[in-house]
Amino acid sequence: MLVSELPTPAILVEKSRLDENIRSMQDLANEQNVRLRPHIKTHKSVQIASMQRELGATGLTVAKLGEAEVFAAAGFDDIRLAYALFGEEKYRRVAALLSRTRISFCVDTREGARAASEFFAAQGLTVDVMLETDIGYHRCGVLWDSPDSVSFAKWVDELPGLRLCGILTHAGHSYFGPQSEGESLEASLRRVSNEERDRMLAFASSLKKGGIKAAVDGSLEISIGSTPSIRYFQNTLIDGFSITEIRPGNYVFLDMTQVNLGVQPLDRCALTVLATVFSRHKNDDGSERLFLDAGKKVLTTDTAFRAEGYGQILYDAKAMVAMPHAVINALSEEHGWVRVRGGSTLRVGDTVRVVPNHTCVVANMQPHVYLVDGENVLGTITVDAQGKVV
Repeated sequence: MLVSELPTPAILVEKSRLDENIRSMQDLANEQNVRLRPHIKTHKSVQIASMQRELGATGLTVAKLGEAEVFAAAGFDDIRLAYALFGEEKYRRVAALLSRTRISFCVDTREGARAASEFFAAQGLTVDVMLETDIGYHRCGVLWDSPDSVSFAKWVDELPGLRLCGILTHAGHSYFGPQSEGESLEASLRRVSNEERDRMLAFASSLKKGGIKAAVDGSLEISIGSTPSIRYFQNTLIDGFSITEIRPGNYVFLDMTQVNLGVQPLDRCALTVLATVFSRHKNDDGSERLFLDAGKKVLTTDTAFRAEGYGQILYDAKAMVAMPHAVINALSEEHGWVRVRGGSTLRVGDTVRVVPNHTCVVANMQPHVYLVDGENVLGTITVDAQGKVV
């Protein structure tokens, strides 16, 4: 089958770019002597996770238990939930997974740690937990430089039913871009990457001084994430500690957010949306408005750093050349509104490729994506954990 024969909208993944993205991140992990534990929230596919594992990835990262259950059933035996779980229903599901996989999850509050301890201790089980750490994003986690965080870790370390095995952070503020006048994109990513590394290693050192068992015996896992901050990651040794694992996710597909941040160029984006122009009209100012058959349910309303519109239309999909005068300036549920400055050569019935702003959301809304090689459709990739948000 050819791409031109596919019904639209369709999600396409270029195999050569997917392969290159997976390989290059594994190469980085090998060079920096860290385990690569990829976050599968981007693709949610057993097939792609298997590709990552075959090249050397160790374990998986998930956001939700539903994802963990899908991948455990597929034979993945080391799964980390980069999420603070709470509630007996979720603890029961974790307990059910422990018989076939090593599973760990995050804690960052006394309420959450106490509830997990009481449940697993009552079941005669011990589960690994990671201390979620805030190194600057201010979403969740204990502060990396607070004495209270060391006290909290010491308290968790003594709770029955839990084994404090490591510390974990997400440098989500790497998506903010430059934060001072004159700071370049590269400098901003390097700054956050270095802060992420150094602050986690400093926190590990504090935990060792505080007598945390895993920090004292050298088994402490130190886990960092975020595709932008990993772009310039360089491991180092501080007080006997180094980063032990990285957890990027978006790197497999990439998107306009990563392109605009300077993480990778447009021609490394593996995922595009194939859409059809099904309506065309002129505006009073001489510009044109076109409508694509891909709206919010396909492209998402996520915006991207320094982006104009909801995804980048390509002029040449093979060479990955942008169409500069066409902007997806609005979305309805089923419509992509495109404003074309100076008129358009696109006609009703033409198809276009769009690089979305955020591929993680795009993939989650589809039961499958098409694996392609240029204009040839190689097959489909099932999004096995599609819609698993609980």
